[in-house]
Amino acid sequence: MPEGDTVFRAATMLATALAGKTLTRCDIRVPRYAGVDLSGQRVDEVVSRGKHLFIRVGSSSIHSHLKMDGCWRIGHRSVDHRVRIILEAGSTRATGIDLGILEVLDRRHDGAAVAHLGPDLLGADWDPAAATARLMSDPQRPVASALLDQTVMAGVGNVFCNELCFVIGRLPTAPVGDIGDPGRLVALARQMLWANRLRSTRCTTGDTRRGRHLWVYGRDGSPCRRCGTTVRSDRQGERIRFWCPSCQR
Repeated sequence: MPEGDTVFRAATMLATALAGKTLTRCDIRVPRYAGVDLSGQRVDEVVSRGKHLFIRVGSSSIHSHLKMDGCWRIGHRSVDHRVRIILEAGSTRATGIDLGILEVLDRRHDGAAVAHLGPDLLGADWDPAAATARLMSDPQRPVASALLDQTVMAGVGNVFCNELCFVIGRLPTAPVGDIGDPGRLVALARQMLWANRLRSTRCTTGDTRRGRHLWVYGRDGSPCRRCGTTVRSDRQGERIRFWCPSCQR
């Protein structure tokens, strides 16, 4: 599932392409909103909130969530059954593909769609104290479960979750209450997402050479970059956990 940095980057791309321009085409391929046509209205801004994205057009707000496989693309390309929306402003085309959520909201109240989220790791109103308090609200909760809960902090997905657990030296299943400095974990989450918000290739190790970007995620059976112990993994539902048995307790 795309994470907060991916959605931030998509919003930045869409804003660059559409903001300040008037729509000349609005083709929404979701039955409930198929009759909505925002052509002739100006795109005022495109913003992200955690893993959610809003394209604000006149009095409306196009709200999308990428879920597992969704994406936004700029440019003219072939259109197939996966396309949920096409927006054009003159020669510029933005296409939403396989979007898990796509709806058109009253712009005045679009914040209600994300009111349940915790502090946005990439938002202008980021609040580390509030995020830390939410993180520690249930000390017995597994670290991974708390990190993936968007009501705690908005933006962390499975990649960052596994990488953060490695960096703080805790197993994904360790209780949140065992973290010696929860404020540091919150700060690291913000640092990781912020550093990757405009990168095409995500990097958490600080080493941008090919194949050196991540500590443990996707590296099952490979040697730990710190100690050489074989990285292990298991699956919990749709998500896969990765960890180093030596570096993480």
